[in-house]
Amino acid sequence: MATVFVVTHPEVVQDPAVPVPLWGLSEVGVDRMQAFAGSPAVAKLAALWSSGETKALESAAILSAALSLIARVDADLHENDRSATGYLPPPEFEATADAFFAAPEVSIRGWERAVDAQARMAAAVERCLAASPPGDVAIVGHGGVSALLLCKLSGAPISRTYDQPFAGCYWTFDRETRAVTSGWKPIAPR
Repeated sequence: MATVFVVTHPEVVQDPAVPVPLWGLSEVGVDRMQAFAGSPAVAKLAALWSSGETKALESAAILSAALSLIARVDADLHENDRSATGYLPPPEFEATADAFFAAPEVSIRGWERAVDAQARMAAAVERCLAASPPGDVAIVGHGGVSALLLCKLSGAPISRTYDQPFAGCYWTFDRETRAVTSGWKPIAPR
């Protein structure tokens, strides 16, 4: 059985003056991703894909270096488009994210609709898997769209209850059947 790892980037350096897609990993995020790259969980990866956002690219580069794999990019693996608001302070972001998941067919504050982000992410993952050799695959990206994919493959309605508990987690599904094989797990201790 080949496994697909849906991995979210770990901690980032948040800078309100920098567009969110350009944020990079923090030192803690780098350390946690390096620990994950050395773990037995991902030792047999045959392919590695990443979102084009900086934090995902940096995360995938760490896996790539540790496992001697080329990290390929699919631009549609990006996080839900939140460019209409840009950076939001944490309490305001959390409230907006709650609304995003609660009303998936509505554009909350100009954000990409959850149903559209889910369809985009699912199609991107299918393309990545079709273009990958046999074996385990890692998709490195973001919490919001990874949660939306988890809802889809679980056969559940879109809900924030499927969101990652914190940055730097992964869940898995069977590559052949698309059945979810694990819930969220941390990539490494925090």
